[in-house]
Amino acid sequence: MNELKTIREFYKPIQPTVSANDNEISYQEIQPNKGIENFVFCFWQLKTQKALKSDYNYRVVSDGCIDIFFEHKKPIESFVMGFCRKFVQFPIGKEFDYIGIRFLPSAFPHLFGIDAKTLSNQSQELNKVLPNFSKWINSKVKPTDSLENIAKILNKKIIEFSKVQYIKYDNRFLDSLNLIFQKNGYLDTEKELNTGLSPRQLRRIFNFYIGTTAKSFSNVVRFQYILNAKPSKQSLKENKLYFDVGFFDQAHFIKNFKTFYGVTPFEAFH
Repeated sequence: MNELKTIREFYKPIQPTVSANDNEISYQEIQPNKGIENFVFCFWQLKTQKALKSDYNYRVVSDGCIDIFFEHKKPIESFVMGFCRKFVQFPIGKEFDYIGIRFLPSAFPHLFGIDAKTLSNQSQELNKVLPNFSKWINSKVKPTDSLENIAKILNKKIIEFSKVQYIKYDNRFLDSLNLIFQKNGYLDTEKELNTGLSPRQLRRIFNFYIGTTAKSFSNVVRFQYILNAKPSKQSLKENKLYFDVGFFDQAHFIKNFKTFYGVTPFEAFH
């Protein structure tokens, strides 16, 4: 399991679109147990504090991860969302309470043996992808449980599951992944990922473990690097952080950022 530990060391996937000081909607993350921290980035909850006046459009930014999520009050409704090459926005109603598991890049296919490409750019019903896990969520999660209690139940289940799985690691893939993280996504994936994989093998293996090509994934890593730097409008203008990760001018950066976030950096940062 230590084979994946550098992913957590180098990569912090952020979902920033719900403000922490929003009085109507709360978003919370809980860290996983040490036993699965190289697979799971966090458990999360997105819920309304009171009924909203109109339907809420939830925007998910590109983070390179695969998530399982379910409706807390109706856990029979569970879903899996794959790698997204651009931001996704969808209405989730006036009242909601979603709980999710955010798996670190490549962790979901490593654990469950599912081809990540079959999940990309969409959400699907979990019972069509992992029927046993979907049934288990429905049988174990109670509408009255707190996020802390649900996180404990999920921790235990995933730890037990990981112990009985035979997980095969491809070191050439993991070396490529680590190189992308170390360079913050700023590299020529065709020339610099010389880890013993041909371009065709690299494409096949990234599609299986991530759900997209090495180049497309690198672009998301680069975007997340900017988010992790927590820039302000002012610092973006002054420091031009985007030059550090290969954007040649502001227009190129803004267009790229908007693809992954859904708004311009100047709208996203205050």
